[in-house]
Amino acid sequence: MPVGKIVGGVLAPHPPHLVYADKTPRNEAQGEYGWETLRWGYEKCRASILALKPDVLLIHTPHWQTIVGHHVLGLPHFSGISVDPIFPHIFRYNYDFAVDVELSLSIADAAQKKGLTSKIMRNPDFRIDYGAITSLHMINPEWNIPVVILSANNSPYYFSTHVGLEEMKLLGEATRDAVEASGKRAVLLASVSLSHRHFVREPEVVEDMAEEHVYSHAQYRWDMQVLKLMREGRCQDLLDIMPKFIEEALAEVQAGSLNWMLHAMGVPSYPAEIHAYGSVIGTGNAVVEWNPTKPAGAHHG
Repeated sequence: MPVGKIVGGVLAPHPPHLVYADKTPRNEAQGEYGWETLRWGYEKCRASILALKPDVLLIHTPHWQTIVGHHVLGLPHFSGISVDPIFPHIFRYNYDFAVDVELSLSIADAAQKKGLTSKIMRNPDFRIDYGAITSLHMINPEWNIPVVILSANNSPYYFSTHVGLEEMKLLGEATRDAVEASGKRAVLLASVSLSHRHFVREPEVVEDMAEEHVYSHAQYRWDMQVLKLMREGRCQDLLDIMPKFIEEALAEVQAGSLNWMLHAMGVPSYPAEIHAYGSVIGTGNAVVEWNPTKPAGAHHG
């Protein structure tokens, strides 16, 4: 069997507003455009990622939060309606997709070997969280590639950011081991925003872009510092400042998704491509691609 490979990674934020504005028939609510910078950035990223011809998409999502262990899906097929608990009026998505159960179980086994607790979700009525659905839709709206979904263990919040991110490092290494053993081409998705303090009042018209801006200049400065490190290929420096970024910008990366992905990819030292940066309800969102097959000059999106 050939050695499997992680062929790319994406910082793939999950504001449900992007699906709402995308007007997909899978979503019961239909918007009137909005958040074009992020949606068009996702389109560019999608074309690049799908050109890699991945066999499987792996996603770590903060909205499948588990108290005990790191969970994976353990059934070959899931379908149902995913509803955003905060924005049910704009996100009620009908999903139907295949799971790469073999790789899911292999990741769970590799995680156990790293000393982590792992669990398998085999409830056929389990409702898939909106974070995973949004990011997967924006990268592959045809849903014709099997997926692996990993939960976000609560350790960064229950214990400490440091403890949690150390667990995500081990989970990333376990993910890489499992992918390599699988012989498959995998793309990883970290389904998180950057700065994450957000507004608490929604405008009367959800997609009113006159009301949309980053929550604060301080948050914006942090987001720009983080994106600069990504563009310069300084992922280890990014990992080093992650705890401070989380504390000062309430960054959603505290859930561990970005750390998981970067460690699974061996902490990339080449520049990432920034496809888009934009705000949704005040939060900072960036669509960022790590693609080692691109020439160095092509990464400065």
